Amino acid sequence: MPLRVVFFGTPEIAVPTLARLVEIADVKAVVAQPDRPKGRGQKLAAPPTKVLASLTGIPVLQPLKMKDPELWARLAAFDADLFVVVAYGRILPPQILSIPGLGCVNVHASLLPRYRGAAPIQWAILRGEKETGVTLMLMDEGLDTGPMLARRSTPIGPDETSGELGVRLGLLGAQLVADSLPDIEHGRARPEPQDSSLATMAPLLEKAQGRIRFEDTAQRIHDHVRALNPWPGAFTTLDDRTLKVHRTRPAPGTPADLPGRVVAAGGDGIWVACTDGAIVLREVQLEGKKRMSAAEFASGARLKQGRALY
Repeated sequence: MPLRVVFFGTPEIAVPTLARLVEIADVKAVVAQPDRPKGRGQKLAAPPTKVLASLTGIPVLQPLKMKDPELWARLAAFDADLFVVVAYGRILPPQILSIPGLGCVNVHASLLPRYRGAAPIQWAILRGEKETGVTLMLMDEGLDTGPMLARRSTPIGPDETSGELGVRLGLLGAQLVADSLPDIEHGRARPEPQDSSLATMAPLLEKAQGRIRFEDTAQRIHDHVRALNPWPGAFTTLDDRTLKVHRTRPAPGTPADLPGRVVAAGGDGIWVACTDGAIVLREVQLEGKKRMSAAEFASGARLKQGRALY
């Protein structure tokens, strides 16, 4: 008889684990965040996990609050053995954690105890990490503080964005859950406490943090741009208009000008001076315009040496 599971998850990174659970377990329900306005029209859009659940006929709950006795009763009525959580977006209260007989497990997109919090993928890239991974942990009342059941690591590519890495970690997490489920079901899992002295935090990023500081090094600017791609997005300002920066290449060397000054434009992009050389903008998007190669933008905007980005 397959394990009875209730799945908690909202964004795209949670979809691979849900899809895998549909194959190997009896998924009684999916709990996701409420539908949110999306796009220019701000029409309500269902979260990716709800879309998949609807296609497979699985009931979907989208509670507005977690401390609701009616919600607790509905969850208990599913008689699930295990709750599986992947990027749900809210902390589960003790009343929910105590419902399933085998407890609640969470797939976190970092190698715990490093990067606890809402944005582990972005912060790992932002901090220049060369390796990250996923951790399956038994949940407690803290923020990503529960004992670990299993971990899988993977290298971070030198040009990999948060969006690209998130896709890979979503698949890696799904496989980790599938491999770990038998041990959890049959009591063979051995939870390992986290060493809190090694913990680092990964709080949610805000739009204002996307501004590029050209007073930084080329590598740190490059890490900043790819960490914030696609959300919240890296940007600078050109002639009082926001210029989003989607792709870059570090070019360390002798600085040719003051940080933020255009050194050259054309060829493979826009070369902008920084503290230890230059950062090459490879793909940009002026506010209100389409995304394009930086070389194409420089040609159309007649971007010359000495122009300032700030």
